[in-house]
Amino acid sequence: MANQFFRKRFPYGITVVALLLCAIVSIVSTIAYGARTAKKTAVYVAASRSLPIYSVETDEKKVAISFDCAWGVEYTDTLLEVMEKNDVRCTFFAVQFWVEKYPEYVEKIVAAGHEIGTHSRTHPYMSKLSEAEIRDELTTSSAAIEKLTGKKVTLFRPPYGDYNNLLIDTCKTMGLYPIQWDVDSLDWKNLSATELAMRVINGAKNGSIILCHNNGLHTAEALPLIFSTLKNRGFTFVPIGELIYRENYVIDHNGRQHENA
Repeated sequence: MANQFFRKRFPYGITVVALLLCAIVSIVSTIAYGARTAKKTAVYVAASRSLPIYSVETDEKKVAISFDCAWGVEYTDTLLEVMEKNDVRCTFFAVQFWVEKYPEYVEKIVAAGHEIGTHSRTHPYMSKLSEAEIRDELTTSSAAIEKLTGKKVTLFRPPYGDYNNLLIDTCKTMGLYPIQWDVDSLDWKNLSATELAMRVINGAKNGSIILCHNNGLHTAEALPLIFSTLKNRGFTFVPIGELIYRENYVIDHNGRQHENA
């Protein structure tokens, strides 16, 4: 009886309901497809982006500590003394004007067994430069370092951690490995030695690249705790050039370098 009443009052009701249901299903399917497509697009964009090396995938308990050099040398001797005492070799990234102002420190760094990469010529935001300007920054700064050390420069750290596809792709054509970091000590914020050390200790993992600065106010003071704690956990410290893969590698969307088997 109810069905007959419905048909008399709403002769097209069933058809309308059916059409509405079809429309709803169609809308839901479209939304779901759009979400899947957007996800795929996002993955494609991330995968197609040119990235520097933030860290290295490795089963070995190796990490690399690095120091950016752009201004001053007040704490550099102490840094070198602490690393010698703890048998640690590291990587310094030096700006050309720093190299030219403190050539004796470039020589000290290399004599102590450490590695030097370029940190640009003038410390600009590299993503704002043309390809010609990028090449000039990298060529002249590398030449200044090589003139003092007699060793070819193969590593580059972008000032401010600023980069784009053009910068990374240009580096690669010049035989330079662009290096970022996955552990930031934040020593430039003048954190206390303990705070600084705990940031590094808690953030470090296999293949980590640690960012510090040669003129950090409490960096040298924090190093003994960093070295002793991580060594007790089984880690060894190596220069970045000995941590990264030089060939047959891929870089994932997090900037982690993987050996390409």
